[in-house]
Amino acid sequence: MQNRYNNYLRRQMKDQVIVKSSKKNRWVLAILLLTAVLLGGAWLVENQAGTATVPAHPAHTEAGIAPYRYDSTKKYIYLTFDDGPQPGTLSCYHLCLTEGIKASFFMVGLHETMKSDGKQIVNMIRSGYPRFLLANHSYTHANNKYLNFYHHPQKAAADFFQSQQALQVPYLIARLPGNRSWVREGELRASGLVRPVARLLDSAGYNVIGWDLEWDFNHRSARPVETPETMARAVDSAFYKSNTHTPNHLVILTHDRMFRHPADADSLAKFIRLLKQNPGYVFETVDHYPGLKKLRP
Repeated sequence: MQNRYNNYLRRQMKDQVIVKSSKKNRWVLAILLLTAVLLGGAWLVENQAGTATVPAHPAHTEAGIAPYRYDSTKKYIYLTFDDGPQPGTLSCYHLCLTEGIKASFFMVGLHETMKSDGKQIVNMIRSGYPRFLLANHSYTHANNKYLNFYHHPQKAAADFFQSQQALQVPYLIARLPGNRSWVREGELRASGLVRPVARLLDSAGYNVIGWDLEWDFNHRSARPVETPETMARAVDSAFYKSNTHTPNHLVILTHDRMFRHPADADSLAKFIRLLKQNPGYVFETVDHYPGLKKLRP
């Protein structure tokens, strides 16, 4: 099984409750606070103009998840890792945890079965929310036969449905194998080849996430091509030139296996630290990307 897995990998690379604390009626505030404590409630205080407080977990409403509130003074970075669980997934997980940033993992159902600790890794990512988000990257990754995969849209869509169930992906968020299509509320951007699959996923309620910037890798060694400094400059340039799918929001594509070696994991750490030096950058998970269909748990 391990040889099969290795061969496969070689083939595919608040208002502040502005309780207007009425100066005339401060005793009312005291009563309200006491009542909240007795009921086990919590007061959310936010009084900085232009900022937003993000709850530790999505705020569920009857309509789905409460809209995410963006800080107009910030630029949002969505660091994504594809094709896990693989060698390198745990390195990415622990590194992002250490650096205190959020990241999204687009995982492949078949890869979970090919790795002895695959289920454990998937569970770690799923239970790591809101620090980490588990998303759907299909069940077979098209077996790397993309033309055949997309020429049979019904089977391709079923492949995503299978992965959704096998990995217990929490939300209908996916990325197409080998393709940077976008499907959001009122948007379907895809080439003619993949448009039929994108339409089926759209009809099923999926959001499909593409990317703005890719960290390339050598397909023989799976090692990163660009340096951390080059990638950090590319991020700065994309924001400066407004060269992103959505203004002030940038999705970065990487692959778990790129960082399985300690030296390459160090490159990822350096890249993250370079970006963290800019106080205007915010790392987020892709469920908070603008314009998505309403997400339901």
